[in-house]
Amino acid sequence: MAQAPAPAGGAAERAGEGGPAAEIARVNGVALNGPHEWLEEEALRQRACTELLRQAAQQAGLLPASDVPGAEGAISVEASDAIERLLERELSVPDPSEDACRRYHEAHPVAHAQGERAQLRHVLFAVTPGVDVKQLRLRAEALLIELRCADDGGAQFARAAAQWSNCPSGQQGGELGWLTRADCAPEFAREVFGGNEIGVLARLVHSRFGLHVVEVVARDPGRQPAFEEVRAAVALTLRQQAWVNALRQYLQLLAGAAQVEGVALDAASSALVQ
Repeated sequence: MAQAPAPAGGAAERAGEGGPAAEIARVNGVALNGPHEWLEEEALRQRACTELLRQAAQQAGLLPASDVPGAEGAISVEASDAIERLLERELSVPDPSEDACRRYHEAHPVAHAQGERAQLRHVLFAVTPGVDVKQLRLRAEALLIELRCADDGGAQFARAAAQWSNCPSGQQGGELGWLTRADCAPEFAREVFGGNEIGVLARLVHSRFGLHVVEVVARDPGRQPAFEEVRAAVALTLRQQAWVNALRQYLQLLAGAAQVEGVALDAASSALVQ
């Protein structure tokens, strides 16, 4: 999609050197942010998780003790490679069974539809350098509630798009036309396709461009392929879900054994990944 579409992850809002000091979050004494670097909670959690894994790679002998995190949460190429090797060793994810794949396919009949399309319009609140993300989110959430309550055939949505949207489509009432998954950023597509919701979605859609208030005007489910046609895709989906769950459990275990300050992480007192 041209301008439209993908968790904007958590953009940082930075105060100038003379601005108020930010609370410093730490993992085992390693700072996650600078003294004047303000981060949303999700961005802090992401940095904390990365730092937990970096330190675990060091403890496992996969990364030299001399490795240190870079500015703004960046890690070295060596650390990234070490974390990948660590996860390959620690996360055991079995292939899903035939029965599990069939159950998933039956429960999600449109998840692997071929030719699925949706007629969309949106209001984009772009996340750009220096933007106050918290205020941006509040404004987007307020508009989301307002538009979900509107019952005027879309006139209010069109006015809101013209006034607020940072996408060129705002001048056409936010109209994006008929789109497929391939037309959109992957993270945007995951939020919009594969369901049957019509109207203004009940949640903000996050993308690499920012925060979207999205209305699904119409849907075309496309062709629903037989299980045999999408067996491999279903298995990949289930394996990815299992890997994410295993990673979450492993991070909980690491957090339970670490000294974490200034950021909320789930912690587990016993090993959850076998």
